[in-house]
Amino acid sequence: MLAGGGSVRFGRDKLAEPYLGMPLLNHAVLRLAAICDDVVVVLAPSADASGLPPGVRPAFDPTPGEGPLAGLQAGLLSAVAADLVIVAGGDMPDLQVPVLREMLRVIEEAGVDAVALADGDRARPLPCALRPASAAGAAHSLLHSGRRRLRDLLDSLQTAVIDTPTWTALDPARRTLFDIDEPGDMDR
Repeated sequence: MLAGGGSVRFGRDKLAEPYLGMPLLNHAVLRLAAICDDVVVVLAPSADASGLPPGVRPAFDPTPGEGPLAGLQAGLLSAVAADLVIVAGGDMPDLQVPVLREMLRVIEEAGVDAVALADGDRARPLPCALRPASAAGAAHSLLHSGRRRLRDLLDSLQTAVIDTPTWTALDPARRTLFDIDEPGDMDR
């Protein structure tokens, strides 16, 4: 899970903000823990990991300001022994477990390196399912060529995209894609 951003639009550490009775980050952690044996949260280089929920393993983005792909690379390197990973943002409190399970089913059955969800005419980079070994190699190459976007990673891997009707049948309210960027988003 990516949690190393600066919360610039929010104005303060949004992941620690209370949302429906607990810190925002904890919602995404609980959703991922429902389907994953190991939850890794990637934090900013100087972040304090002591506030993470029990059982969560921290990984640290090595350099501040390098973008989400660098943070993902740090997380992938700490989970490279896993066969599959689900990547989500710490600001995504309403991830729907049936959608995440469908992503894992598709990546296993299709034999691809990545799975993403369709949103309009393109794939959303988060959440996504990845094979960490191939994704870490691709992320390394992208970072060395100066590319920092998560979308670049999906474009460089063999990626299956779950069409909108399929995933929204599991999540009609489309809450899996909901993320919090600004304080007003907390009320949605």
